[in-house]
Amino acid sequence: MMAWPVAMENSRDFAAVILAAGKGTRMKSNLHKVLHPIAGRPMLDHLLATVDGLAPAKKIVVVGSGREQVEEALGERAQTALQEPQRGTGHAVQQAEESLAGHSGDVLVLYGDVPFVRGETMKAMLDRLHAEDRPKVVVLGFEPEDPGHYGRVIADESGKISKMVEFKDANEAERACRLCNSGVMAARSGDLFDLLRRVGNDNAQGEYYLVDVVNIANEEGDTCAVISCTDPSEVTGINSRAELAAAERQWQEYRREEAMAEGASLKAPETVFFSYDTVLGRDVTIEPNVVFAPGVTIADGATIRAFSHLEGARVGEGCEVGPYARLRPGAVMEKGSKVGNFVEMKKATLGEGAKANHLTYLGDATVGAGANIGAGTITCNYDGYFKHKTTIGERAFIGSNSALIAPVTIGADAIVAAGSAVSRDVAAGELRMVRADQMVKPGWADRFHDTMKKKKAAEKKDGGDKG
Repeated sequence: MMAWPVAMENSRDFAAVILAAGKGTRMKSNLHKVLHPIAGRPMLDHLLATVDGLAPAKKIVVVGSGREQVEEALGERAQTALQEPQRGTGHAVQQAEESLAGHSGDVLVLYGDVPFVRGETMKAMLDRLHAEDRPKVVVLGFEPEDPGHYGRVIADESGKISKMVEFKDANEAERACRLCNSGVMAARSGDLFDLLRRVGNDNAQGEYYLVDVVNIANEEGDTCAVISCTDPSEVTGINSRAELAAAERQWQEYRREEAMAEGASLKAPETVFFSYDTVLGRDVTIEPNVVFAPGVTIADGATIRAFSHLEGARVGEGCEVGPYARLRPGAVMEKGSKVGNFVEMKKATLGEGAKANHLTYLGDATVGAGANIGAGTITCNYDGYFKHKTTIGERAFIGSNSALIAPVTIGADAIVAAGSAVSRDVAAGELRMVRADQMVKPGWADRFHDTMKKKKAAEKKDGGDKG
């Protein structure tokens, strides 16, 4: 199950340290690993949203390779600390110590490429840190279907850790343990940085490992504890394109189930793709192959037909979209309005009960209630330098294949005749027809066809004689 950012009561004064200094070489991308999106949102932002739900005192993101990208994406939402060079996870957490000067509360260590740790799990770790036995460190464990080469957490039934061991160093009995180390930890600030100062790098990689704080505390007779997350997918790390796709698939599967549980009908759930912020009302019907990009709200009773793409749009109660429609940012459909096949809207409002049934572009426009937009109509909103607005009044009728050249206003109950190119305002109740005079030449087509047929026959004969 995926994490959903929700505000929850948290009485613990804590700081979040999020590690995001790695190079992410397996992703093979110019974009920093933690900025790759899942459901239209960078994986780092998924994690930050969950952390924010617990109201942290501070957020420190440890950056390294590609720091400029991460810092630009963060803006003022979190502080950063530089790890350069990168010498392991323990060394990374140490870089946050200066930023946490004066912070005497807890520290929760998280990873930017492990974005779906649930808020409930984070809170449980902080609560366990303040249990009666007051462990020096709390580790988040998990039990995957295949423990593989994960490091093991050897603990008793109460969760007290006796040993943390890497798979390569574990004996047969320890490898049989299914409880694995996620890397996520919680500790009181003073304890954490005191233990980190005693972590060495006498290992094959010459790095300072965060996990060593547990073994150091145990050697000194202190207690360390583990809690297990309810779903291993919470701590799934994302290091490659394949793992990114798997995370997207997992997130979408959960969101589809949630949508249906809350009263939406998905005709072919596996073909519908949501964004992190998609909002659906009750009795919404979604046909196959629909994509919701960020910023979409769908009201009760609306129908989104097959092969439609929506982004930054608001669809009102009882509206109908598509099939093959595209709603771009700023599109608003008011109650009972309808757009049909191959209709595109951008920064436009379609009034209550208004219709644009086929082959239409509405950009920078306001369409009044009950208006009818004929097939092939476009609002010509861009002059090559500036955008201009089109206003269409209530109950206006725009004939097929019309071009409304903005800025222009069509009054209420007005009619624009099919094939018109309208560049001046149309008054309410007026008929506007903008067409060139039709020229009629009786018999001209028959004479043309006769002439061409004779010419073609002659060319064919001349070609045959030459052969």
